[in-house]
Amino acid sequence: MWFDSWADILRVLIVGAVSYATLVGLLRVSGKRTLGQLNAFDFVITVALGSTLATILLSSDVAYAEGLAALVLLAGLQFLVAWVSARWPAARNTITARPTALVMGGRLQHEELRRNRLTESEVFQAVRVSGTGDLSTIGAVVLETNGTLSVIPHSSLGTGAALSGVVGYPSPRA
Repeated sequence: MWFDSWADILRVLIVGAVSYATLVGLLRVSGKRTLGQLNAFDFVITVALGSTLATILLSSDVAYAEGLAALVLLAGLQFLVAWVSARWPAARNTITARPTALVMGGRLQHEELRRNRLTESEVFQAVRVSGTGDLSTIGAVVLETNGTLSVIPHSSLGTGAALSGVVGYPSPRA
């Protein structure tokens, strides 16, 4: 169908504007983490928020109050999970993946690449993007909890204290 009624279009415009403003307000209240670099849980919440907003906008079967309740529920769950994971390491390890060393001392860790379903060329790309052309000058490449690759040259490694807790990386030097 191309057109049902002006009332339906007016409903989408009004409910859409109010729902959009509500979602922006909820995102501001729920904190920066909701819009930060996403780990798996953050990604799921972001998709769910978008899906809920789309349903509120386009389904006349969903009242605004129901949609608002769903948005508040999702934002509240995101806040609760972030709060719990910030306070209890065991919960954090359950909710988010741990960072993993893919390169140590200029050497690829093939088992970690395989375990994380990454290729050598993806690691090489991250190294090149960091401005380096020689893997032997790299102290570590870490697959972060949000899926990004951090490249640390030997010259910037220092004691390696920032690598504490990275899977496959030895304890930092004193």
